[in-house]
Amino acid sequence: MVTIPVGELRVQSRSLAGEAWLSELFSSLPVLAGSAWLAGQQQRARQALAGESLPSRRQEAWRFTDASAITAIPAHRLERLAAPAALPAPAAQVLRLVLDGHGDPLEGLALPEGLERLDPAVVEELCGEALDANGAAASWPVQLNGALAHQVLALRVSQPLPIVLELVSDTGDAAGVLGLRLLLVLDPGASLEVLEVHRARGASLTSVVLEARLGPGARLRHGLLAQGQPPQPAAAADELPSSAGAAPVLLHHLAVVQDPASELQLTAAVSGWGLARLEPMVVQRSGAAFTRLRGLQRVDGRQVVDTHSRVLFAGPDGRLDQVHKALADGAGRSVFNGAVIVPRQAQRTDAAQLSRSLLLSDRARIDTKPELEIVADDVKCAHGATVSRLQQDELFYLQSRGIAADQAARLLLRGFCEEVLAELPTPSALWQPLALLMGEEPAP
Repeated sequence: MVTIPVGELRVQSRSLAGEAWLSELFSSLPVLAGSAWLAGQQQRARQALAGESLPSRRQEAWRFTDASAITAIPAHRLERLAAPAALPAPAAQVLRLVLDGHGDPLEGLALPEGLERLDPAVVEELCGEALDANGAAASWPVQLNGALAHQVLALRVSQPLPIVLELVSDTGDAAGVLGLRLLLVLDPGASLEVLEVHRARGASLTSVVLEARLGPGARLRHGLLAQGQPPQPAAAADELPSSAGAAPVLLHHLAVVQDPASELQLTAAVSGWGLARLEPMVVQRSGAAFTRLRGLQRVDGRQVVDTHSRVLFAGPDGRLDQVHKALADGAGRSVFNGAVIVPRQAQRTDAAQLSRSLLLSDRARIDTKPELEIVADDVKCAHGATVSRLQQDELFYLQSRGIAADQAARLLLRGFCEEVLAELPTPSALWQPLALLMGEEPAP
């Protein structure tokens, strides 16, 4: 008689469920017509995942994160979505593109001078370059996206743009899988502000891969708002499909290549997803560039948000300023792993990384691991991590001035969040990120 430990049975069960989910998904996907190159990309990605399962906690990069929530999502591609309802009207000087994985988001739009669609031949040449440079092309989320995406939104910026480019996906209550692939190329001296917004309420998985290439002296300010909403309890659960009640999932991968004198500012705010995994990866391929990363994530209930960042300095005189914040409530789990790699050729690198987290519940969990890998000997690098609760002396100070205890706690939490949210592009205010992060009802 062979005895198998309960834990091993659970691992095997999840592995089989993951294999079955992928197999069902791929069998439901249509054959892509119209682009032999993209069809080839899809085929290679599906072959790479054939017979595979979901990422396992036995893998170092996923050891804090259970990906089994993905199997609760119906394994079929989302059909063409209706126009999202209740989107805030775009602010002035905002060019909004709605992404649904089917239609052309540029159809019928007049692009401003300095912004143009990339030629298909150039797309084939550049697509995947930033992923390769960051060592991410073979990762599971990227392969899944390659198997799903039916189009690539590819744009070139040739000069400083006076507008904000707003990229919006909203799956609403729809159930299924959405794959989005984007490519941004900034010519030397060009500049662009991007606000990327992803929203979901139903049992959906949104897979995003965005590559950006910054030429010498180019500047990219990129804001990411990922606003999920927990499923609402159903009155007659026995009459609903098995996916009812499944929380939305987000897999977001950003790969950036920076040339000398370029500047990247990335600010991300994430909340409300059953599972969200963000992987911002940056390589300064000749050094002498500046990277500024800001992150804020909140978990509640049994939610999991996992951020894995990686910055590689492939040349001298590079700079990094990174701050990551997390709020963990309920039985939620927040994960942060930030890697900074400074090889021998990256002399005179100046890199700072800080992780600050607040535990709001005895059942919540925070795993944070800032990393420095330094081989160069002439550098200024620092990192740090703190995990704490709200400070009693700060609460006492506010209460001593007549502020109720619950109000005092909310004021401190708002201040903790606003330090990051203030760095989002200005039009982000219309999406009320602070209210959603605080669990408040957004204003009409």
